[in-house]
Amino acid sequence: MTRRKVLILLALAGIAMVLSQFLDFVWSPPEAQMGDTVRIMYFHVASAVVAFAAFGVTAIASVLFLLRKKRLWDRLAAVCAEIGLVFTTFVLISGSIWGEAVWNTWWTWDPTLTSTLILWFLYVGYLLLRASINSRDRAARVSAVFGIIAAIDLPIIHESVTWWRGIHPNVITVQGFAMPMSMIWTLLFSMFAFLLLAFYLVFIVYRLAEDKEVIVELREKLRKEIAKAMVQKGR
Repeated sequence: MTRRKVLILLALAGIAMVLSQFLDFVWSPPEAQMGDTVRIMYFHVASAVVAFAAFGVTAIASVLFLLRKKRLWDRLAAVCAEIGLVFTTFVLISGSIWGEAVWNTWWTWDPTLTSTLILWFLYVGYLLLRASINSRDRAARVSAVFGIIAAIDLPIIHESVTWWRGIHPNVITVQGFAMPMSMIWTLLFSMFAFLLLAFYLVFIVYRLAEDKEVIVELREKLRKEIAKAMVQKGR
């Protein structure tokens, strides 16, 4: 992707984010029961969608890496895991703020909340695992397996609302909310804007990961050349 296309993508993501905030705070009406507190939903749900999408890509890229052994799939899996973890953090923080306003508590061990917290810890472990293994090839293989296993928590979170009796509403299917079309369109556009922003972030972080690998390879090559020169000089 050329520099011009990157700038266009950044501009589109910025415009979409600004417009989504306008729809959230100006155009979208307050909810019948929660009032203006419901506006947290747009940020909360959109962040959750991005996190799910990012971790889904991590799992798919991990499978492709194990099958094809190409470095680009491992790199993409790691980058999406980082982005997904950031947005999962947003989900937990915004959910706590929303919960305090609606449920009068910052946290409750609701099945959906608990499984989301587990997801956060799983991908913290994923990144720590990658960093703790010195061999790049072994780190890629082990991380790929871990990334696939960790993704099992995604459908558990999605179905936790229906599998167990919790207090977390199923916002995605708009159950339990008196949502007019203006709120639904605002929510959908917020998801689009956040996904566009996430796509830009994934591209930028991916490029940084590529550059980092090149630097590491050059440094390792230089180290070997220096060691070889010192051996020859010693002779």
